[in-house]
Amino acid sequence: MPTIKTISTITTKILLAVAAATLLVALLSPDVTFAQLSEVQKGVNATGTSSGPTVDTVITRVINLFSYIVGVISVIMIIIGGLKYITSSGDATNVSSAKNTILYAVIGLVIVVMAQVIVRFVLASTVTPTP
Repeated sequence: MPTIKTISTITTKILLAVAAATLLVALLSPDVTFAQLSEVQKGVNATGTSSGPTVDTVITRVINLFSYIVGVISVIMIIIGGLKYITSSGDATNVSSAKNTILYAVIGLVIVVMAQVIVRFVLASTVTPTP
């Protein structure tokens, strides 16, 4: 029977693979590539109408994607940490490991929230509205 540590390692690897695949699909989608972003922004500035996504829209989508991925991974890691804590049987090293897992997952969630706030602030202060 696999241990909680083995399950958490496998789960982490699977989540990282899914996150990487999702990120690749989002970044390599045919409708927007990084080579086109400057051209899209030039077109929006020249015409005043949008024929495609703007730079700030793409950045917002990528940051939101990262936030969702990290949020899901953090919640799963909190659950794994809770399972490790429950099954630690009072062993000091296992309890410490479980608490660290939960602590690092919560810190990850806080960092994601702070990153969202910072990115939204920077985008709001640098993007000029079109007339």
